[in-house]
Amino acid sequence: MDLKGKRILIVDDEEDLCEILQYNLSNAGYRTEIAHSAEEALKRSLADYDLLILDVMMGTMSGFKMADKLRKEMENSVPVIFLTAKDTENDILTGFSLGADDYITKPFSINELTARVKAVLKRSEYGRPKTPSTTKFGEIELDTSKKRLIINKEKVELTKKEYEILKLLLENQSKVFSREDILMRVWGGDVIVTDRTVDVNITRLRTKLGKFGPNLKNKTGYGYFFEL
Repeated sequence: MDLKGKRILIVDDEEDLCEILQYNLSNAGYRTEIAHSAEEALKRSLADYDLLILDVMMGTMSGFKMADKLRKEMENSVPVIFLTAKDTENDILTGFSLGADDYITKPFSINELTARVKAVLKRSEYGRPKTPSTTKFGEIELDTSKKRLIINKEKVELTKKEYEILKLLLENQSKVFSREDILMRVWGGDVIVTDRTVDVNITRLRTKLGKFGPNLKNKTGYGYFFEL
């Protein structure tokens, strides 16, 4: 299995360590990038990476907190390897409970890290579906893995709520959903949000849909629907 060209993001506030890791992983054939904080990393499109190497102890946001946000809020399943100087059983269990694929304690050898990176990428590759994870609706596609919109092969990033609203309307074309229906299905009955929240998300979706924006329609007094 050829793993060369896999894209790896190193997230660590130790600049010297980042440079060493980037140098060695690049020599091993991987495309590597660096973020010096969790906040910096979260500004990137993390679904585009094949692996995150994530330091636990960082400034404002720890690696554990970033991983928790990644898995729960962003619903992102990109493989994660934690790097940490903490090696107590509780810390290790915390890492794995947050969806870590491996956990490496400092200090470590570059050979050990490279071997573990290869192992995690191999497991990830075997676990991926063989068929493309997209659903087509005419010229519109929804990437169900990375939760984004694809129009004429152009990838358009969506927020979690935008994606869920669009998926609901595309899968039920011509069916009208009231604002209350959308709030209940997308936000759930236990979250307090207003009808205006739906309107704001619909407006953003129309912009992101480009030439298909007018296909997301409003039936006055009833609600929204999508019709190709």
